Amino acid sequence: MNFLKNFMKNYHIKNYNFALILMVLGLSIIGILSVGSALPSAQPKQILGVVIGLVMMVIVSLIDYEWLLNFYWGLYGINIFLLLWVKFFGVNYNGAQRWIDLKFTTLQPSDLTKIITILFFAKLLMDHETRIKEPKTIIKCVLLIIPSLYLIVTQPNLSNTICIAALFCILLYLGGLSYKVIGTALAVAVPAVIIVISIALMPNQKIIKGYQQERILAWLNPEDYSTGTAWQQQNSIMAIGSGQLEGKGLNNNTTTSVKNGNFLLESETDFIFAIIGEEMGFVGCCIVIILILLIIIQCIRIGMKAQNLAGQIICGGVAGLIGIQSFINIGVATGTLPNTGLSLPFVSAGLTSIVCFYMGIGFVLNVGLQPRKY
Repeated sequence: MNFLKNFMKNYHIKNYNFALILMVLGLSIIGILSVGSALPSAQPKQILGVVIGLVMMVIVSLIDYEWLLNFYWGLYGINIFLLLWVKFFGVNYNGAQRWIDLKFTTLQPSDLTKIITILFFAKLLMDHETRIKEPKTIIKCVLLIIPSLYLIVTQPNLSNTICIAALFCILLYLGGLSYKVIGTALAVAVPAVIIVISIALMPNQKIIKGYQQERILAWLNPEDYSTGTAWQQQNSIMAIGSGQLEGKGLNNNTTTSVKNGNFLLESETDFIFAIIGEEMGFVGCCIVIILILLIIIQCIRIGMKAQNLAGQIICGGVAGLIGIQSFINIGVATGTLPNTGLSLPFVSAGLTSIVCFYMGIGFVLNVGLQPRKY
């Protein structure tokens, strides 16, 4: 009992944000239906992921986040250990080594890295709250994020690397880093990225992988790659457009369906938004986007009432992560961004991704259970 008292508090049920839970659950139900339509054999695992996620969310929501943050260096060590395990003993699939084989399923540590990164920097930045603008503190934070970024980008997993790098920038801003510093960094970084991409698109370059270069070229000139690399994205755009206002219906047998014609690969994961667009139409797409926005807003609102900076960073970090990953996934499905593999939070198939996002919501709920006292 004494052990339980160390990490659990006497919470008030009135502070439990059931609205946030209902929004997440609603989005997950859409995910279950969409995954079942895209790949029926994946639906049972999707349901299992949501059930496990809900259980983990409730458990995490009752654990005092301040108590857990005392072990932030241990969490950091676990993250690096799992990423190193992937590097040397991970499962290789289609040229990428990103998973750990658990026999009954596979674990993708890069998904867990996102949640651990939020927790780690929530504690670190709170401890350095008065020194966040000092170059020494900024350099320390950068040096601590580099191992995770390096181990993930060499899997190779450029999409998750970009996602975590963007999340890191949001965490620094939430920690109190001046927008002027961030603006200056962006003023240097944006032209530098443009230059690097320009060089990367040259023949015989060594900056990015060949398939990554081809994806960027296919995005810039889709007509030149319509039967190859751009084929998937073009079909995704076609599927979304064909759904029109109300869609063709879930599990339809329409012969003109892009999905039924097997013109979409990885439709249950990376291109789940195309399935939603084709089968639920513009209305379904809007519902998904609105639910995501409402979840983000709820996380931010809870963070605004947090009792300390760590709570604010956790809520803002989870909101930022959901926003970044949703933007990239939907951007890829609509041809706004180059083709890259990132799941749509709470919707795409992927056991690790679903459970990790539910854990993130659990931490947000716990912050909400301990509001600032006025």
